[in-house]
Amino acid sequence: MVYNILNQDLILISSICGLVAFFITYLTMPRLIKKLQEAKIVGKDIHKPSQPLIAEMGGIGILFGFIIGLFVAIYLYPKLQFTLIITLLVILLVGMVGMVDDLIELSSKEKLILLWLAGLPLIWIAPPDVGIIYMLLMPVAVTIAANLTNMLAGLNGIESGLGAIAMTSLTISCIIMGKYDVAIISMAMLGALLAFLIYNRHPSRVFPGDVGTLIIGATIVVVAFIGRVKMIALIVLIPNIIDSALKFYSAGIMERQKHAPTEVGDDGKLIIPEGGFNSLIRSVLHRPMSEEEVVIIIWLIGIFFGALGIVLSYVLKSRII
Repeated sequence: MVYNILNQDLILISSICGLVAFFITYLTMPRLIKKLQEAKIVGKDIHKPSQPLIAEMGGIGILFGFIIGLFVAIYLYPKLQFTLIITLLVILLVGMVGMVDDLIELSSKEKLILLWLAGLPLIWIAPPDVGIIYMLLMPVAVTIAANLTNMLAGLNGIESGLGAIAMTSLTISCIIMGKYDVAIISMAMLGALLAFLIYNRHPSRVFPGDVGTLIIGATIVVVAFIGRVKMIALIVLIPNIIDSALKFYSAGIMERQKHAPTEVGDDGKLIIPEGGFNSLIRSVLHRPMSEEEVVIIIWLIGIFFGALGIVLSYVLKSRII
């Protein structure tokens, strides 16, 4: 196969991978939702007055669509085979950590260790001129980002919507900066997330679970290191960073079981409970609001920082960050 693929061909390959990931996830989700419900892998939607039971671990569908999308990329663009295989390995391992956490609820320490181990394969694609500290920090970044996208969660569509916004920003930024091959990764995840959002938006038919939320942050880090767009990746993660900082400042490190949930009024609107920790969601809830309103505001915050990342890519162009 000839490897001198033009940039427009790489954009076409990225688009094909995104579409494949979209349709695989979209077609997989109805069957997956049914199977999860039959297996009693469900969780209460605590932000609804009736608290219906919703299928959990739907992020398996995101993972499946993403994997098939990258398989297509490997076939169409063998020159990137090694990089894409490392990407698949990292995201698969992070997804496995998420599955285990969904099923048996790992402690914070256990999850951090396992996520760091899951990020270790990234060392194989580190630039040749970097030191051991840089290489060891790569899996640390996977651990941090995966936890950040896992923490800003709990409302219908908030995780998959923010993830799709981040992937859109990264894809556009990579194309602007001439990193067309890296856009294949972000486009594949974008397609899977958009398909999942159809089922995850209000009112949700399925929740992503940790298997879905953790792989979003891990993919952002993979794109950041492979494409050397670390500053842009940091910017698109700012909503998650703010949320994490608010929680840590107000309550320190807590196991998620100890988090007091946002209350729901008789009219179905969300209310901040007395006391408890602060968060980005609770900062938005300055008055009783519907779940949909809160999610849209959080998405708009994500869009602002995503747009900021795109603007930065124009400024930086092809410079290495």
